[in-house]
Amino acid sequence: MGLNDLSDALLRIRWQTERLGAPGKIGVGLFVFSAVFFLVAVLPRQAESRALMLKAETIQARVRAEPAAHEDERPRPQMSGSQALKVFYAFFPNTDSTPLWIGEVVQAAAKHGVEINATEYRMDREKDVKLARYEMVLPVRGQYPLVRGFVADALRAVPAMALVDVAIKRESVESELLEANLKFNLYLSEGKK
Repeated sequence: MGLNDLSDALLRIRWQTERLGAPGKIGVGLFVFSAVFFLVAVLPRQAESRALMLKAETIQARVRAEPAAHEDERPRPQMSGSQALKVFYAFFPNTDSTPLWIGEVVQAAAKHGVEINATEYRMDREKDVKLARYEMVLPVRGQYPLVRGFVADALRAVPAMALVDVAIKRESVESELLEANLKFNLYLSEGKK
């Protein structure tokens, strides 16, 4: 009887799978695959996840129990006003390094494929101020993501430069290219370093 019952069960399974058709067979196959994946990949990781959660909770409890050390409590080197001012001015490049910084801006434009048209430069010096402001107006042309990437890279490459003004114009809604007038200020030190 055992062999006859087994043969009967196999025939029924075969008949049922033929009734399912191709979509049904794919569905059953996916169900079996997901059940095996759950047993093989997910269940073993649950114990690891519980252990990590327990570790995180113990660390959080230890952090809450310890007195908080604020940044304000850390000892900082004391500087006089004139020393702090010297450190501040030391950050800015000298006025004679202007071509180097303009080169960095041009390299950032070339890297992103942004076309720089006619550029305007102007040095602005104020009396009794040790910083000079070098104004650069850059009319550029390119796709928006490229222009945006150019601005980000230029500001990253020249830390003493600030983006002051942006004016964007697109010829039509369908046009991928846009024209932008970018105004940068490069701050330069008048004094010797």
